[in-house]
Amino acid sequence: MRYFVSLGAREIVVDVTPLSSGGFDVCADGKPISVDVAPAGGALSILVDSRVIDIVLDGSSPRVTFASFGASGGAAVESDRSRSSAGSRGGPTARGQEFVVAPMPGRIVRVLVAPGAQVETGTPMIVIEAMKMENELRANHAGKVAEIIVHPGDAVDGGAKLIRLA
Repeated sequence: MRYFVSLGAREIVVDVTPLSSGGFDVCADGKPISVDVAPAGGALSILVDSRVIDIVLDGSSPRVTFASFGASGGAAVESDRSRSSAGSRGGPTARGQEFVVAPMPGRIVRVLVAPGAQVETGTPMIVIEAMKMENELRANHAGKVAEIIVHPGDAVDGGAKLIRLA
């Protein structure tokens, strides 16, 4: 399963495959990581590349908070499935901005909005071609187009930021 983890303005693409041993095959930003998880009271004990991390999570997708070794924070976590069902997504950043992101690798076919345009929930914003199919990504909330990051013809990776809404 693919997950998109937004920490402030940074988005990390995480691919997770359960293993028969009970562990997980994990790639974060394309880098393989050895991971095993075990419940530890109200926390999770995670073995990451021979290092143990105890973490407490609170909330539910897409908004979670975490605490580990005295550090704490918040993140937006979306699965590929939840993001696809929403049409176009991107977690809000600390500045209240939101990004329309590519749900999969592809090529930008058309940009349907202009900077400064006011959009309503469901407004078609951009068309991306992937696997010979065109996918229209829509606004998941009303807002103003602050920036168009890509142009028609651009090749993009899954999770790439395409349009910034304010």
